[in-house]
Amino acid sequence: MMKKWFMRQYWRLQQSQTLISMVFWCTTLTLLIWPYVSWRFDGGKETLGIAMTYWGLGSIAAGVLLSVLAIGYIYDQFLALWKEQRTVDTERNPFGTYALIPANVVIIGMMNRVLRDNANGDEKVIATCDWIDEWLKWCSSQEIWARSQRFWDDTFPEPVPDLFFLPDGAVEAARSVGKNLDD
Repeated sequence: MMKKWFMRQYWRLQQSQTLISMVFWCTTLTLLIWPYVSWRFDGGKETLGIAMTYWGLGSIAAGVLLSVLAIGYIYDQFLALWKEQRTVDTERNPFGTYALIPANVVIIGMMNRVLRDNANGDEKVIATCDWIDEWLKWCSSQEIWARSQRFWDDTFPEPVPDLFFLPDGAVEAARSVGKNLDD
């Protein structure tokens, strides 16, 4: 419980960091630049009822803000190094490429069964359903399925039934593997 609370506070700090750092950028750079350009703004004059000193400070702050945003836009549009990093992350994640999380195994298994029942003898649909059955069979033999099934068996009042879209004995095999897994 405390860990979750601390993580939420840390997340809040990260989220506010962007706005706070932008304020610091504008304030710091404005006050650093001001001594070099203050002679251009006569503090005794006003425009629209606002002293020229404030127009000068506001102009510098707006310039800093626009510069930082322009650099961010250019980086995002043209340099965009993070896009390749996301591609590599996805390629290395088995659940983004070839494996299924257990919840998706259940969903795809049920959808595959409905598709098979409504195929009306279409050989291409049946061949696709057969291939998906093989994929689901492989997924149900993986450790993550055994861990999830053990969780479901321990959490819900009834153990996982013999799921109709998995091969016979797949649920029991995963149950025996799950008993031998360490947390």
